[in-house]
Amino acid sequence: MVEDSGQPNDKLIRAKQRWAADGRLLTGTTADPETERLPPGQRLVRDWPVLDLGVQPIVDARRFRLDIDGAVRRPLSLRLDEFMALPMAESTSDMHCVTQWSRYDNRWEGVSARALIEMVEVSDKARHVIFHAVDGYTTNVRLDQFDQPDVMLVHRWEGEAISRQHGGPVRVLIPRLYLWKSAKWVRRIEFSITDQPGFWETRGYHNNGDPWGEERYG
Repeated sequence: MVEDSGQPNDKLIRAKQRWAADGRLLTGTTADPETERLPPGQRLVRDWPVLDLGVQPIVDARRFRLDIDGAVRRPLSLRLDEFMALPMAESTSDMHCVTQWSRYDNRWEGVSARALIEMVEVSDKARHVIFHAVDGYTTNVRLDQFDQPDVMLVHRWEGEAISRQHGGPVRVLIPRLYLWKSAKWVRRIEFSITDQPGFWETRGYHNNGDPWGEERYG
C-alpha cells in the first residue's frame, strides 16, 4: 500500500513536545463556538499549510485498503474503488490547527462518519474511535465526537482530489477538534470499548483537543 514512507523528523517531533511542556501558544482563554467562530489564539490563513511528521507516504491506489473494525458487528475492508462507490456527501466547514492557524469555509466531499457507523453496526459497548494511518500515526476521539453530521472521511477538497501532502487519497475530517485529530492517510478505523491515546496524546498533547476550550496540551 505504501511505496515510500520516508523517515519521521525526530528533531521536529522533539520541538513539538517542548511546545507542550512549555505551553507554547496558550492564551489562557476559552470561547463559545456558538458565538465565536475563531477559537482562542488562532489566526486566519488563506492557504492550507502542510504539517506532518516529516513523512509523506505515497499510497498506491491499487493497493489501498481501509479496514473498519474493532467493536463492530459487520467489519469492513474496502479497496479504494469500493470506498469511492459508497454514497458521497458534501459539506463546508472550518479547520483549526494546534499550530495556531485556522482556515474558513473549506468545501469537502467524502463519506459521512454516520454512514460508516451504520454500515459496520457499531457495538453498544463502543465508546472510542482510534485512527491508524499508513505512516504509523495514531490518534483517538470519543465515539460521540466521531458520530457528528460534519465528520467525514474525505477524498476531495475545494473540488480537487486531496493531495498526498494533505493526506490523500483518503483522510479523516473532524472539524470541531484540532486538526491533529483528523488523521491523514487513514488505513484503519478501530471502534473501541477503551480509550487508546495516540501519537501526540502520549507526547503531551490534550486527549480531547477542543479548539474553543484551547485544549492544545494536557
